[in-house]
Amino acid sequence: MEQIQHKDHFHGSDLEKIEQIYGIRKEEIISFSANVNPLGISPRLRRGLAEHVDAIASYPDREYTALRGCISQYVGCDMEQVIVGNGSTELISLFIDFIHPKRALILGPTYSEYERSVSLSGGSSHYYPLHAKEDFILHTEDLCAKLAEGYQLLILCNPNNPTSTLIPRQQMRRILDTCKMLGTYVLVDETYIEFTSDVTASSSVPLARDYNNLIILRGTSKFFAAPGLRLGYAVLGNPDMISTIRRVKNPWMINALADVAGQLMFADEDYKEKTRHLILSERKRLYQLFLTSGRFRPYAPQANFMLLGIKDPTLNAADLFDRCIRQKMMIRDCSTFPFLSDRYIRFCFMKPEDNDRLTALLLS
Repeated sequence: MEQIQHKDHFHGSDLEKIEQIYGIRKEEIISFSANVNPLGISPRLRRGLAEHVDAIASYPDREYTALRGCISQYVGCDMEQVIVGNGSTELISLFIDFIHPKRALILGPTYSEYERSVSLSGGSSHYYPLHAKEDFILHTEDLCAKLAEGYQLLILCNPNNPTSTLIPRQQMRRILDTCKMLGTYVLVDETYIEFTSDVTASSSVPLARDYNNLIILRGTSKFFAAPGLRLGYAVLGNPDMISTIRRVKNPWMINALADVAGQLMFADEDYKEKTRHLILSERKRLYQLFLTSGRFRPYAPQANFMLLGIKDPTLNAADLFDRCIRQKMMIRDCSTFPFLSDRYIRFCFMKPEDNDRLTALLLS
């Protein structure tokens, strides 16, 4: 295994640490690091949750039938393919424990929780790196050749964090064919898929009908701006795995309010449309803005955040983080990601006026 050195960093949820170190009240900080929808929670959820507060007086439906029905309509799959969980992070651990891979291949740079869960399950993580010189775009055939070395699990974040790159469905099918032949499970984390320009064409959910080695994870923390709700879900097409997971998992994976909240937010069409319009328009605008900058190298984003390479030799990620946080704006120093360095930062797209403040500071 290639040894990866991990550094400490500020996560988007670490505003209390920022408050202590910089003396800035967390309520005053605009987090460009957390990758959360700037519109906040769904208005339908805000109006409806109070009306259903009495739900906590009873146990949730053990099968979460109504919630799984809403999710299945939202993503376009059969209700029996859906498993809900206490955030996608818990589901990552649940499925990795189930697969129990001795060797897992992870597309990197990416979210550190995958490696952590593999390690806790007793396996070893190996990385297939994406390269800046190739704009962090996956070379599918090369990955398929790498898979022949023998792995029980392949983990893909799609769109990937922090590169904001997307594996098209045709390429995903090629990867799945290879993994099916090799007996390799594929875990696809679609946390950011709803921010892509065409969710229907980009998501791997339809492929779950054809591949019993595919597990797709999603959550509500980012697109629905509800990280505190801890509501995640998985879509898969392997009946035996579904049956086993339901038998061994905790009987009540999510609380009654999260159950109700999911049913409200997934049906808020106006909120979903406003979110997509905001993110797509700001993504296009800001990418073009940084593309003409001599100071940064933007990598074409497919999600709600953008990775920037720092071209200015007088700057580094730590300096830019410090400069921004002192102006109450928090970006991500990407030097903590495998295969990246202190020459990269990431920020998510917020409201236009906030984006203007950040870009003015970065480009000044």
